[in-house]
Amino acid sequence: MTIAIALTADHINTLDLSPVQTVVEPLLRQAAIATSEQQIQFQINIPREPDDPREVSEIPEIRLWFVRLDAFYPWFPFLLDWKAGELARYAAMLVPHQFHPREGIQYNPEALEIFVMHKIFILAEWLRQQGIEGTSRLKSMTQMLGYDLDNDFFNLLQTSQPQVSQVSSEKETLSGWDDE
Repeated sequence: MTIAIALTADHINTLDLSPVQTVVEPLLRQAAIATSEQQIQFQINIPREPDDPREVSEIPEIRLWFVRLDAFYPWFPFLLDWKAGELARYAAMLVPHQFHPREGIQYNPEALEIFVMHKIFILAEWLRQQGIEGTSRLKSMTQMLGYDLDNDFFNLLQTSQPQVSQVSSEKETLSGWDDE
């Protein structure tokens, strides 16, 4: 079932994430996030001049809104409808690119590689926390963006989980040195 999220110029211009929050927050509260995998599509409804040649991903205000969305929900690509092109559009909002009428979106290769690896690290941990199998999903996501990561990489991810330490109640400085 497709979930459509409509964005207006007001949402974009005020960096208002409420259209996404009204969909995502109930899913999080009900622990039902997995049931909405790859179902979200955006309907971006903003007034434009008839002779404006830019693609939606080339409009700075819209890109800024997506940067904010990605900062707030860094695992959001899990919910996007990849088959409808939402993952590619999401990446275009965050990764420098050029648009060619015949060839479509041409991402900056280094920036796309950083974006893909960043999303893999975020989503691998988030999926693990949600109790959702992640390797096949992450491989599919990277393939949608033109990458093919082998199983050894995912095995490395699973065996190298960072250890999160508890904050000490004793006085410590940022440098780790005690004040004397």
